[in-house]
Amino acid sequence: MPKKDYYNVLGVRRDASDKDIKQTYRRLARQYHPDVNPGDAAAEQHFKEISEAYGILSHPESRKKYDRFGHQAFATGFDPTFAGGDFSGEVPNFKDFFGNRVPFEGLGSMFDEFLGGSRHRTSHAPVAGADIEQTVEVSFEEAVRGTTTQVQVIRRDGSSERLQVHIPPGLDNGSKVRVAGKGEPGQYHGAAGHVYIVLHVRPHAYFSRQGHDILSDVPVTLTEVLLGAKIDVPTIDGHATMTLPAGTQNGRRFRLRGKGVPSLHGGVRGDHYVTVKVVLPEALDDRSRELLQEFAERNPLQPRAHMR
Repeated sequence: MPKKDYYNVLGVRRDASDKDIKQTYRRLARQYHPDVNPGDAAAEQHFKEISEAYGILSHPESRKKYDRFGHQAFATGFDPTFAGGDFSGEVPNFKDFFGNRVPFEGLGSMFDEFLGGSRHRTSHAPVAGADIEQTVEVSFEEAVRGTTTQVQVIRRDGSSERLQVHIPPGLDNGSKVRVAGKGEPGQYHGAAGHVYIVLHVRPHAYFSRQGHDILSDVPVTLTEVLLGAKIDVPTIDGHATMTLPAGTQNGRRFRLRGKGVPSLHGGVRGDHYVTVKVVLPEALDDRSRELLQEFAERNPLQPRAHMR
């Protein structure tokens, strides 16, 4: 049975970009992977076909060969000389080509290549395997404290492996963790590529991050800021007690030293900055209104006097 066109197997145009080919392959690999379709022979066969197609079209050189010669470019014994390649088939005149400066005996390997045919096999330099990028979602706390997670890696040849990856503390959204030697296999004894784990950090309900500092707002009452109070505030390490001086203004920021994000290279942690947000009652009874009116009379303020 003749092989299917690799572009048709992936469902992409012949002028598709490398990015489009990669994205399409990943989507199809997840859909037809044998682990997702146990016992489905048709899905398994399609998975093999898309893996074979991607293995050729994902490399510029092999894609160029396929575009020019089709499947025969990868058949055993294929010779581009007799398939419309770059050579005319005529034996070059090496004396004319190099002039008299190159001794005739120094061209032995070249004559072997052109005249000897199969007498010598072309040697290949080692080719390193490609890297693989895999996105992993972690919580805000996991990114700050560090964690260990499981990652399923699918390679071009269809093989898959579950890796246990350590996420060091202090990483941020978009940070990468390298797992050495677990990427695509190399060719001709070349080293395997790496797997890069790209972190996607889920937003936190009330924490945000600025470098190695953590930011949060804390709601307080009018009484607490006027009279002063000790309040509990959440931090990445649990609750901490913070003192509000009497007369604290709305929007004032307090620093909790050493309660931020650990440094990737060790040393001092960042800080946690807490901003005070006064919460006012939405409705007042008559007595409360009377007390507030009396309070205003006893404490006359003109906060907008400088704006006149």
